[in-house]
Amino acid sequence: MTKNKIIVGLSGGVDSSVAAMLLKEKGYEVEALFMKNWNNQTEDGKCLWEDDVEDAIQVCDKLNIEINTIDLSEDYWEKVFKNFLTEYKNGRTPNPDILCNKEIKFKAFLEYAESLGAEKIATGHYACKNMNGDSIQLLKSIDNNKDQSYFLCCLNQNQLNKTLFPIGDLHKQDVRKLAKKAKLITHDKKDSTGVCFIGEQPFRDFLSSFIKPERGLIKTVDGESIGEHGGIFFYTLGQRQGLGIGGIKNATDAPWYVVRKNIDDNELIVAQDHDHPLLHSKNLTVLDINWISEKIPILPFKCKSKCRYRQSDQNCVIERNKNGHFVVKFELSQRAITPGQYIVFYKKNVCLGGGIIDSVY
Repeated sequence: MTKNKIIVGLSGGVDSSVAAMLLKEKGYEVEALFMKNWNNQTEDGKCLWEDDVEDAIQVCDKLNIEINTIDLSEDYWEKVFKNFLTEYKNGRTPNPDILCNKEIKFKAFLEYAESLGAEKIATGHYACKNMNGDSIQLLKSIDNNKDQSYFLCCLNQNQLNKTLFPIGDLHKQDVRKLAKKAKLITHDKKDSTGVCFIGEQPFRDFLSSFIKPERGLIKTVDGESIGEHGGIFFYTLGQRQGLGIGGIKNATDAPWYVVRKNIDDNELIVAQDHDHPLLHSKNLTVLDINWISEKIPILPFKCKSKCRYRQSDQNCVIERNKNGHFVVKFELSQRAITPGQYIVFYKKNVCLGGGIIDSVY
């Protein structure tokens, strides 16, 4: 007997391809949905998604499943990309992938899939789920190197309840082996990188086409002007590459690092020290924390967290300050905590949720 309908978000990559295949093998009624979220063209007039949709169609032909397409580019622009630009204009460094998951992949896509009669959706994310009493937990994937729970920190109970992660208990190498054995065209396809749904772009040129860069001074921590930057939003804290400074009088040949961004004065502050004190802090404030359980823990609350995707879990305590804002205090000093990025909280392998880093002190 055929099980209920599942619609898989098929990106044209190997992970979502194998997710669809595994669900079909389990007897589900499986359909695919390809989302067009970015319609800008390359220099040769080709849309960035065209190769991906061709691969997705071939996978569906191989698996004998129906493929649907939907253009969500307007939703993506309004709910993700406008925020992305605003954050950069304000000198912050956003993480559009997390917002994209929240607003597009697990909201607009979910709503459309339900309109097509789907009971649930599925994606190729490396993550797992677990029932804990009446609450659904988001768990890390067993493949620590590919775990994507960080990017799913803004999901809620309803979204998790209606989502399956078929490859969450597999390692990437095993996913590729399954795809190769099934002769899926995506088995050796390179993993996508860059901004969610936009892909790899020459970052400065891409951003400059939306935000007019304004040149400003590069100064040392002592206030000495040693160069010019091409737009303060091009740079992030801790950055070493692309500063274009060197041969400074009375300075060594050691590399320079961005240690502060003075947004009001349009100044980039640099130092020749990878571990300069201005790059280190033990406290931050966080906005808009999403608790996946939809229950705020009793504060102060000890847990682990990470301020960037590839960071190892760090011991911390979550508190509220006198203004009612959430404050995170780390056991060890953290380097280059970046406003605009997300801090994501964990208890062992359970992702508790996350929020936007607002300030560091």
